[in-house]
Amino acid sequence: MRIISGTHKGKRLTAPKSLPVRPTTDFAKEALFNILNHRIHFESISLLDLFAGTGNISYEFASRGAENISCVDADFGCIKFIQKTAEELEFPIKTIKSDVVKYLTAGPTTFDVIFADPPYNFTLEQFDEMIQIIFKNELLNDEGMIIIEHSKHNDLSAISGFNEARRYGGSVFSFFEK
Repeated sequence: MRIISGTHKGKRLTAPKSLPVRPTTDFAKEALFNILNHRIHFESISLLDLFAGTGNISYEFASRGAENISCVDADFGCIKFIQKTAEELEFPIKTIKSDVVKYLTAGPTTFDVIFADPPYNFTLEQFDEMIQIIFKNELLNDEGMIIIEHSKHNDLSAISGFNEARRYGGSVFSFFEK
């Protein structure tokens, strides 16, 4: 994986093979950030990265100037890798080892962008539950967005707050707003 743009453009990162992850491809990540470049000012947003895995998406936000980033993952190895990488790159990333639903239910704070990349075996009911918890607990700022990365075999368009979906290879990014 590599950082596509910003202060660390071109930086290659290698995660341990033992991590239970499926990092977003560079192709899909570049397409996502081409969309986001026209919608947000990276320097002024707060990001919540759910199912953070390697931290791939958070590093891209940090490289582009985001300074308020929180990563949540239940796997200790993932959290340890994100902490180590964030320190090496001097990125302002806070890590939280927690089950995502428990974390969201606690209603930690509000964010401008909430990105989630749950396992590809997530069910439609689990997607819906996660999104409804975010809305119910008012974790998304008024002009904020939720971005869910998921398999092309899932259609999230019937879930409340759905705005649009963009497909890149086998991955889809679905966008939700209040």
